[in-house]
Amino acid sequence: MENRMKHDGDRKKGTLYLCATPIGNLEDMTYRTVRVLGEVPLIAAEDTRRTRQLLTHFGLSARLVSYHEHNKEEKGPRLIAWLEEGNDLACVSDAGLPGVADPGARLAADAVAAGIRVVPLPGANAALSALIASGLDTERFSFVGFLPRTKEKRRERLSEISGREDTLIFYEAPHRLAETMKAILDALGDRPAAIARELTKKFEEFRRGRLSELLAWCEETPPRGEFVLVVGGAEEKTEAVPAAPEDAVELARTLAAGGMAKKEAIREAARRTGLSRRDVYQAVLAAEGK
Repeated sequence: MENRMKHDGDRKKGTLYLCATPIGNLEDMTYRTVRVLGEVPLIAAEDTRRTRQLLTHFGLSARLVSYHEHNKEEKGPRLIAWLEEGNDLACVSDAGLPGVADPGARLAADAVAAGIRVVPLPGANAALSALIASGLDTERFSFVGFLPRTKEKRRERLSEISGREDTLIFYEAPHRLAETMKAILDALGDRPAAIARELTKKFEEFRRGRLSELLAWCEETPPRGEFVLVVGGAEEKTEAVPAAPEDAVELARTLAAGGMAKKEAIREAARRTGLSRRDVYQAVLAAEGK
């Protein structure tokens, strides 16, 4: 720990800036991010063409290097070497916070392991934007992201999270949205949910209801755009506390006085109080002094 803290404060190494970019509306770009992107000598971008358009919009010009899921193994070590030589680097994703469901997470982890200073520049994020407008619980939540493509692995992941009481946040592509929602409905039950589409863009839309209702809408209306699915957590399970035997005896007596046969009264008292029929029977006998 001491060694890592020493390296983290070593100003001879460069700094990795994780820069949030707009998820739709360009007005969500922060002043700080515009400044940093204009100052760093190199920007690692998930999509260089998209990032170039963003920079042009804000009157910036910078050297870009491609860094994405398919070249991170090759480019990552080179970028870490660049930082270790004392150069600063900004990392941006297609949209939102780099590191959330994209390869920026790997670059940040490698930088931390190498003792390089990592600085987050907060901003737009699709998952949290969908959550706060979903109408669902925001006290506790879990980001699930994209579910596995194969049915078996998807089932395993859903089984792992089925008992969580916190709100769940999923990402999904439009052409797989209905299939994913059906899998979630089958695994988690018909929970309250919300669909957020095209967040911060011109055709931003929210749909809220039960999962079954949203699935029906999704199947009737071919989804278009980018989606975030927010699903309510599992209901808190409360263990039933069985009534005391004397309560069951009193209930059995009341039922019998109402005309129910003694055996049926004991069975019904056991069902209502959560006690075993044998325990109720023994308690009735004891009360009768037998």
